[in-house]
Amino acid sequence: MPESSTQTGKLRLVLADQLSRPLASLSDIDKQNDLILMAEVRTEASYVKHHKKKIAFLFSAMRHFAKELQNDGYRVRYVSYDDPDNAGSLKAEVERAMSELSFSHVVVTFPGEWRVLEDMQSWQAAFVAYNATVEIREDDRFIASLDEFRHWADGKKQLRMEYFYRELRKKTSVLLQDGEPEGGRWNYDAQNRKSLPKGTKVPNPTMFEPDDITTQVLELVGTEFEDHFGELSNFHYAVTREQALQVLKGFIQERLVLFGDYQDAMQQDEPWMFHSHISFYLNAGLLTAHEVITQVEHAYREYNFPLNAVEGFIRQVLGWREYVRGLYWHEMPKYVDQNFLNAQRHLPDFFWTGDTQMNCLSQCINETKQNAYAHHIQRLMVIGNFLLLTGIEPKQVQEWFLLVYGDAYEWVELPNVNGMILFADGGVMASKPYAASGAYINKMSNYCQSCAYKVKDKNGESACPFNYLYWDFLARNQDKLRGNQRLSMPYRTLEKMDDAKRQLIASDAESFFHKLERNEKV
Repeated sequence: MPESSTQTGKLRLVLADQLSRPLASLSDIDKQNDLILMAEVRTEASYVKHHKKKIAFLFSAMRHFAKELQNDGYRVRYVSYDDPDNAGSLKAEVERAMSELSFSHVVVTFPGEWRVLEDMQSWQAAFVAYNATVEIREDDRFIASLDEFRHWADGKKQLRMEYFYRELRKKTSVLLQDGEPEGGRWNYDAQNRKSLPKGTKVPNPTMFEPDDITTQVLELVGTEFEDHFGELSNFHYAVTREQALQVLKGFIQERLVLFGDYQDAMQQDEPWMFHSHISFYLNAGLLTAHEVITQVEHAYREYNFPLNAVEGFIRQVLGWREYVRGLYWHEMPKYVDQNFLNAQRHLPDFFWTGDTQMNCLSQCINETKQNAYAHHIQRLMVIGNFLLLTGIEPKQVQEWFLLVYGDAYEWVELPNVNGMILFADGGVMASKPYAASGAYINKMSNYCQSCAYKVKDKNGESACPFNYLYWDFLARNQDKLRGNQRLSMPYRTLEKMDDAKRQLIASDAESFFHKLERNEKV
């Protein structure tokens, strides 16, 4: 087609986390005249040094999705990372396609990150030479629209997930009986906190051998992203919708029945536990929240699966996932800069190596390196708890969580870090900081049995650092946290400590911080 002519069709951009057939930007596609653009671009792969497995998963899933679209008769322009003509950014690739193929109408689906939306909103002015129309459509794959969340949040001093979750249960009629919550309660979180009994067999995750497309991607990632975090070997993830559905089916058949009891449990050398492992696929678009919730509720109604397991899982998808997205867009862009506790310490080097004597952290960081995955209690109550207690600067924590996990996009990562883990938002999300001593980790795992430190020791070189760091955190931040009603009991305990005990806590914490600053092994 001559460059002077204009396409009657539309250019439809699909992002790496939009690998869904029911996508707003594809809803009215004209197979004959429209063109789907997908691109593996440097700006998205390297704006942080994403885990090698995260990049490999997304590139492979993108290539498989593009191939499926082509097989179904859609016109697809796919730009691989090593294409010599790759322009390096989404904006540049859209412009290149318009220039070469003379499109003037671009259709995109609302992205998952603020920085991408800001870029997209500049495109129409930037493409004035093409007389371009850039249409950004709402991402309707989520159960709650952003307007729904804003309407719910308006006028509220506290934005608690539990109440938004109840509204979505009512909206969708999920786990309701005659308008009332199944079993008479909205939330069975109290029944989701059991430690794993010794000898309990944990099922293996659903795994897949890399096909030719994935093998090519692994070679590419190994070459182009050699200096990125994480290990590339033993790649076994789903990269197609069909495979992702198999992962979901495997979870329901093999792990859901015990998920409710043990969703907070941790076990030495068992990274996968009874979790679903579908967050990769939900957040990239290979699965939809609606179908996941429907299948899990079906297991309850047809096969009498435990209510604490079914509700606990649905709460994560219908409640937490929808809530954090709404909160992210409601609070941005100011949310990224919040630092309520004025945390300033640098991220320790061992977060990149896993080389620490603290066995719980070593387990969770090394499993993250291997798998680009850790389950939510490992992220919150081991890794996150340490980062909170030691006062690590929020933006460094944000970057670490964003790049190390295969399911991490800023819309889900940032609220979990700034709100749930670091309390950097001052209580917008959580009612209190999720701080804990070594006793919690010992209760919920067997990590302490293989640790160089002694969890029962409260002070001294042999003591679990979580024990004195917990009290030091409370003492250090008492001006800001003492009035929190949910912390009244630990603060009363702190006040009852004699001066010698408080000085010992401060001395142990100071010694630990000096070791971190000198990059000594802790």
